[in-house]
This record gives sequence, structure tokens and C-alpha cells, in this order.
Amino acid sequence: MLKAILPVRSLLAAIFLLMAGGGFLNTLVALRLERAGSGALTIGLVGTAYFAGLTLGSIRVPALVGRIGHIRAFAAFVTLLSADTLAYALYTQATFWGALRFIDGLCLAGIYVCVESWLNERAEREQRGMVLAGYMIALYGGQAAGQFLVRLDAAGAAVPLLVGSILVSLAAIPVLLTRIAAPDAGDFAPLPFRELYRTSPLGMVGAGLTGMMLGAFYALGAVFARRFGMDLSQTTLFMSVVILGGVVLQWPLGWLSDRIDRRKVIVLCFAGTLAAALTIALAARSGPLLLGLGAVFGGLSFALYPLCVAHTNDHLLPEKRVAASGGMVLVYSLGAALGPATGSLAVALAGASGLFLFIAACASAALSFALLRQVNSDPVPEHLQESYVGLPRTSPLAASLDPLAAESVEEPEKTGSHR
Repeated sequence: MLKAILPVRSLLAAIFLLMAGGGFLNTLVALRLERAGSGALTIGLVGTAYFAGLTLGSIRVPALVGRIGHIRAFAAFVTLLSADTLAYALYTQATFWGALRFIDGLCLAGIYVCVESWLNERAEREQRGMVLAGYMIALYGGQAAGQFLVRLDAAGAAVPLLVGSILVSLAAIPVLLTRIAAPDAGDFAPLPFRELYRTSPLGMVGAGLTGMMLGAFYALGAVFARRFGMDLSQTTLFMSVVILGGVVLQWPLGWLSDRIDRRKVIVLCFAGTLAAALTIALAARSGPLLLGLGAVFGGLSFALYPLCVAHTNDHLLPEKRVAASGGMVLVYSLGAALGPATGSLAVALAGASGLFLFIAACASAALSFALLRQVNSDPVPEHLQESYVGLPRTSPLAASLDPLAAESVEEPEKTGSHR
């Protein structure tokens, strides 16, 4: 793996620093707004603004990057994200912070497009799997590590934001000094939703409901932890454990899904997410048990998006995989934008436990649909089932790192009623 990631180490270092410097803002913003007296619905709407920016950026940014070039686009997005991080210290007001979160989402969408284009350009076909694994470790590792910046709040309200801005600014250095040639932006068109649903109803519905669950968690997870009696240190640890749990279980679950009917693994993950969410909502108390349940929840729920993408790709020719992944990212992002606002209503009605009751309701709906698909359709024949590839929920270009998507060898068309 080391040999594969050394040529792209500057890009991986940059994404780690960016996530460490900006990945904690979901947690910090939620905690600050609650401390300022904002209700759950207001906090949820601010969380929705971030995912709305990320969704819009995923659609509009690739064309912008193509016009102005990757280096200038990356420098512009990082500079704006660094300034935006500092702007939170100016004024604590929900509408203002919602606008800042929207800009954060746009900036990160642009950064993801630039970095993933570079990784795709640099990675050799036989090393793409390792490069993608290194990218996900850097991405989620930085996000988990960044949660601990929230603890700096005790040193002063502006301190976490100052440190975050410094880390984001430093992230530009390894990229701006890299010798990796800027790639051609190319043209990209996601698979239309109608065709995506016709290809794999379970894949599309599963991705959308997973987005709702994780969007709600990212926006309101810290509020849940605080209202459940956790102090600031325990809250950041809880958020980090959920993220790291998501990294650890993705590959074992993916390995299993390559060896049995992938829909059974998707059913297992939705059922496990449902059980973990209900246990957290109804029975857990702050302490080791809650951290353990959080890790299980993260491990199962984070695996659902790449499993749904893999299940969708089981029905597609290689040349359509990137377009399908683009459509799946948009479906996930729309779900993630809807999740915080809807989840906040559950918190307003049922208290802190309402967050995980909402997550359990989403998992239950997805589980019911997955079981219905198993009854009404046949499994994908083993020889047509593609290998699982863990994909981040970033931009459509992440799918370009999938070694199977890069293959130009023609395969027999996959047909059947096993969607």
C-alpha cells in the first residue's frame, strides 16, 4: 500500500489537514447554537444548509474547475473555506451561521472535485484500490481527529476556529507545491434518477435513506450527546468513535458482500443500524456502552452507501459506473440535506432520543423495502456480481478511483429482474 500512496502523499496530507481543520464544524456549530438557546429545528436547518451547499457544489463545481483550472480552483476554495472558518467568530446567529455552512458545503465540494481528479490522474489502474483506501483513511481519519478541536473551546471561543483555519490554510501548501500535473476536468453527467431507479430500486432508495440518517447524525449527534449528559470531552469522543467505527467495518462487510447475495448484507446493515439506534434511544446511558453502540452504529451505517453503490453497479456495464455513482452521490446528498431538518422535528417532539428514533425510522423503512425487493426479485448471479469498492460520500469523481470503473474491456450486458 505504501508504494501506491507515496506518489499521491501530498494530496492525502492535504485532505487530512482539511478534514482536521474543517470536519469538526458540524459538531462545534451544533453545540454553540444550542448553548445560545437555539432549538433543535433551527440547528437542523443550519445543518441542512451545509448539505445543500455540498449538493449544489457537486452539480456546479466541475464545470467551474474546468474553466479556471485545478490549481486556481483549489487555492480559491481553500482560501474561502479558511476565511469562512474564521467568520464564525464574528457573530453567533443562526441565519448567519447557516449562510456560512452553505459556503462550507460549496467549498468542500470544490475541494473534493479537485483532489479526486488529481488522484484519478495519478493512480495507476492496478493501484487504484490502494489509493482509494488511503484516501478514505486520510478523509475519515482527519474528520475523526478534528472532532477534538472542539475541546479547545475551554481556552476561548475563537481558539478552535483559529486552529481550524490554520490547518485548512496549511492544507493548500502540499497541493500548491506538488509536481503532479493538473488533470483535464473532462465532461461529467450523472445517471438520471429515473434510469438509476430502474437499474436498482434498492440501491437508490437505500442511498437516499442512508443520507437522511447520516445527515441528521452529523447535524445533531453532538446535541444528542450533550443532552444525554455527556461533557464536552465525551461528546467529541462519541463523534470520533462513530466516524472511526464507520472506517473499520467497511472492508469486512464489503468482503462479505462479495461472497453472498449483496442484498443480504444490505439487509443485515439496515437491521443492525435499526437495532443500534433503538438501543441508543431507549436504553443506553452515557459511558462505555454508549460509545460501543456508537461504534456499531457508525460501522454499519457508514458501510451502507458503498454497499448500495456496489449493488447498483452489479447491474451496469463498466462504462456507466462513474455516471451511476454520480447519481448516487446526488441521491445521498439530497437525503443528507433533508435529514437534519426532519430529524430536528423528532428531537423537538421526543427530546434527545428523538434523533436516534428518527434514524431508526429511516432504517426501518429501508429494511422493509430491502426485504420486499428480496421477495420480488432474484439475486444477481455470482458471476455477474462486481467486487465491492469502499467509496466515500464526497463527489461523483470518487468513483473514478474504482479500478473496475477504469476498465475498458467490454463485458456482456447484465440483465435480469434482480434489482
